Amino acid sequence: MPRATAGTAESDPPLYQQVKDYIVGRILAGDWPEGNRVPSENELTVELSVSRMTVHRALRELTTEGWLERVQGAGTYVAPPKPQSEVLAIRNIAEEIRARGHAHSAELHLLRREKARALDARLLGLARGDTVFHSVIVHRENGQPVQLEDRYVNPAAAPDYLAQDFAAITPHKYLQDTAPLSEAEHVVMAVMPSAEERKLLGMKPGEPCLLLRRQTWSAGVPVTWARLLHPGERYRLGGRFTAQGR
Repeated sequence: MPRATAGTAESDPPLYQQVKDYIVGRILAGDWPEGNRVPSENELTVELSVSRMTVHRALRELTTEGWLERVQGAGTYVAPPKPQSEVLAIRNIAEEIRARGHAHSAELHLLRREKARALDARLLGLARGDTVFHSVIVHRENGQPVQLEDRYVNPAAAPDYLAQDFAAITPHKYLQDTAPLSEAEHVVMAVMPSAEERKLLGMKPGEPCLLLRRQTWSAGVPVTWARLLHPGERYRLGGRFTAQGR
């Protein structure tokens, strides 16, 4: 087993980073699979010939970054990969989950017509007080809540929205079929959920959410805007793009 070494050149990473690289390397090589208990701080201190403080920092940062899970009184384990949603692509969350080999399910908590607030009116090209359709759905992956979808829809773009069975079909799928996407805008931020949102997502007090605010158009007509809330400790957002002509 390789040992961490004190830096002797400007290019050498600090010792705690060497410990992190060693642990991540073992995980990626398959030596320590998901759920595997990793060596204790004392064991790593001896194996890598570094201080316990160095090992403690490495384990703490890898836990924060999602590589490890620390269980009080039981040790440190390799964490399961967090679900990831494409930020630069508009995808059906049910398809994302099934592509990972997991089961998708949805719980409908609200589906009704409402009067447009100022924000709804501005984002959907309506007048304040006009009718909008509002839905709230919790999406689950293998039974665990991973997204709270709080969506407002322009009735002119999707007049039959309230008649859909959103336990069987996602709003994304229905809207794509009814008003095909031509333009979209995303805003991502970290927020603290409300007490009700925290309850619906099964989150702990004080845990932040990743919020993806999405607005879409079809042939220049505003179709929908949505707040997609994800538990910060169980989800991440990412994307990849190719620059054209470069």
